[in-house]
Amino acid sequence: MNSKDDYMYFIVTEKPEYPSHINAGRLCYIKEYKYRSELGRSSGSLTKLCITCMGSSYAGLDYDLKRDLMEPLSVQEAELLHALTEDSERLKWFRERKTLRTAQDLAVGDAVTVEEGGEKLRGIIRYIGRLTEPKYSDPVSGAFFGIELQGADRGKGKTDGTYNFNSFFSCKPDCGVFAPFSRIRPLVPTSLSPSDPEPSPPPETERIAVGDRVSFFVDDQCCHGMVLNLQETEGNKLVLISTEMDENGKRGGTVGVPIECVFKGEVYREPESINVDMPSAEPQARVPHAGLSVNSLVEVTLAKGSSYGTIRWIGKIPGNTETMAGLELDEEEGVSDGVIQGDRKFRCPPKRALFVKLRSCRPDSRFQNASTNHRDEIPQHEDVDKDTLQIDGMLETIPPLSTEDINRVLIGRMKGIQGHCNSCYMDAALFSLFSCSSVLDSMLFKATQPQDALIQNTLLHNIVNPLRSKGFVEGRYIMKLRQQLQKHGYSRSFTTDEKDPEEFLIVIMHHILALEPLLKLSAGGKVQESYCYQIFLDQSHSLVLPTVQQLLEHSFHSAGLKLAEVPSCLILQMPRFGKKFKMFDKIIPSLELDVTDLLSEGPQQCILCGRLAKQECTDCFKDDVFGQTGFKVFCLTCSEKVHSHPQRRFHKLSALEIPKGYHERHAPHNLARDKLELFAVLCIETSHYVSFVKYGPNSQDWIFFDSMADREGETDGFNIPEVHASPEVGMYLDMSPVELANQVPRDMKGVAKRLFCDAYMYLYQSTSMSLYC
Repeated sequence: MNSKDDYMYFIVTEKPEYPSHINAGRLCYIKEYKYRSELGRSSGSLTKLCITCMGSSYAGLDYDLKRDLMEPLSVQEAELLHALTEDSERLKWFRERKTLRTAQDLAVGDAVTVEEGGEKLRGIIRYIGRLTEPKYSDPVSGAFFGIELQGADRGKGKTDGTYNFNSFFSCKPDCGVFAPFSRIRPLVPTSLSPSDPEPSPPPETERIAVGDRVSFFVDDQCCHGMVLNLQETEGNKLVLISTEMDENGKRGGTVGVPIECVFKGEVYREPESINVDMPSAEPQARVPHAGLSVNSLVEVTLAKGSSYGTIRWIGKIPGNTETMAGLELDEEEGVSDGVIQGDRKFRCPPKRALFVKLRSCRPDSRFQNASTNHRDEIPQHEDVDKDTLQIDGMLETIPPLSTEDINRVLIGRMKGIQGHCNSCYMDAALFSLFSCSSVLDSMLFKATQPQDALIQNTLLHNIVNPLRSKGFVEGRYIMKLRQQLQKHGYSRSFTTDEKDPEEFLIVIMHHILALEPLLKLSAGGKVQESYCYQIFLDQSHSLVLPTVQQLLEHSFHSAGLKLAEVPSCLILQMPRFGKKFKMFDKIIPSLELDVTDLLSEGPQQCILCGRLAKQECTDCFKDDVFGQTGFKVFCLTCSEKVHSHPQRRFHKLSALEIPKGYHERHAPHNLARDKLELFAVLCIETSHYVSFVKYGPNSQDWIFFDSMADREGETDGFNIPEVHASPEVGMYLDMSPVELANQVPRDMKGVAKRLFCDAYMYLYQSTSMSLYC
């Protein structure tokens, strides 16, 4: 899932000529990887940026704006300015940079004045942050200051620290105020009078408790152990620690250390940090492993047990003759962000880097023969750490699984793609695209740049082919793909953080494999290209239990869009308020999408008589008299009759484009309809992605995939992926809308509730575009 730090932010400082509805002062953003990509294509000189404006009226729409009409913002500046409601006000305070900079330095506990009701009131900052979740697709919300009023100004506020039933801090009723930075000023006291706010206490150090893993220093030596007890003697606090090595050099023992010399967690000094002896391990675990190299997945045994990570650097460090390995750990169990002795060896998040002897590392056992229970079930593939092309003569082609092969190859535990470390977004997306469909197989074989061929090779040989031939992909190969993507620089957190499926797909299709955009949209005579389409609805819609067909048509109608051509693959993102809030309780899957009426060109039939349509009425679109789906197009005769009704006389009609040379028939006839079929759905619940795949022609031909359905072991364990049949989905699809509306989600059979209630992304394909026929 994207974080706010994955974006770059701007403020429009001069109103553009086009689009004219964007005002100076409007905030906008672009994904950082997309910005870097555009910068690279323009040889470092950008004249325009494809940005997204913040605010509900701009939700999800991209605009090309001249770069010189915008100024960049930090994340903190964007949050502070977003708390202001008017564009003109944002622009004013952006230009008043001193106030904005001052606001960024304010902290909880600072004494300030706040403008409220025409008065300047004194108070103390008790909270800084957002009051509501980001709206629509915006990555940030406005940052407000929560102020507890002090002295004579108590009782002049409007809150007790609560906003919209959420408590952000606590104070007496009417003694609190929430305000944007523009109304806040730091208070410089002139005396220590009683009315002055009390200084805030210094932050407490992290408390040490019995059972904590700690580090401590004895005679300049860094040692480790576990807290057994806390004692106080004559005012001096001592920590009783069970150590790995006592003061005589023997393993085990107990020592009492002054509390000021003890640090919570395993804190290593340099260069001692690289020489700390590990607890005893199996002899074979300490033998150097010839196959280990940079990007290998490994485990090491620390005092607390096994820790897991990825080798990011191998080499020598001054003062030590051993070959060392710099690890990026899966958890925050390290000591730095890739720096050792003041020298940066690699980059990773804070507290994730650990430097150890290479001989202390061994291959990650979770991705070997993970347990005796599944040893025979996990197929062994080629070395994950060898970034070489495995192509002998010609590319191996394995078609998607057929309806007949699903039960034999794909159904069961330890089937599908094994999840690991927030990979569910990628697992679900790859399984949906490639297990039973070939619509995007062309990107596995198209010519690509040499530096990108390794990623294409991993995708084909390590993921798609094993999935289709053996029904299982080990988690280490997904991690290999994530490492390669991170190495390309598209995100610094591809190997650790959860992302959006659409971000991953765009990086693969556009930036890596340079696939032609799947979607071409026509708007106002201009064609826009995209890989996914986010459905947005205007606030006047009356949909309650919509189908995907209705959602797409309503979205196109409100945005004034048409399809420039029939897409081979259509990836639709469902309307949501962020990841947590759904716009609809249920969405009915449309097994077929009829896109005939959504095309900007091509003959269309009058919805009343069936003859050639020549006019379209957008005002009739929501008129239930003409049906709940489809754009409302008419021949001239029917249009005249329809719009002679008093309620429709003032409707605005637009002429349809009819292909040159098309010969109109006088008798009604059936035109060929352009339809796409549903082949997969990605769903999300509590930030976890799963997928449904429609694998056959019957209504019961559905399978459900979860890359982390179960787990074996704790931190040193592994995830168990699972694929199982879900014929119950067909039963609900056969129901009428009224019957389906009456279904209580928690009572729905099997996993059907996930499909109808948690849909995030629908995948449709044109059957005529299949690579294998």
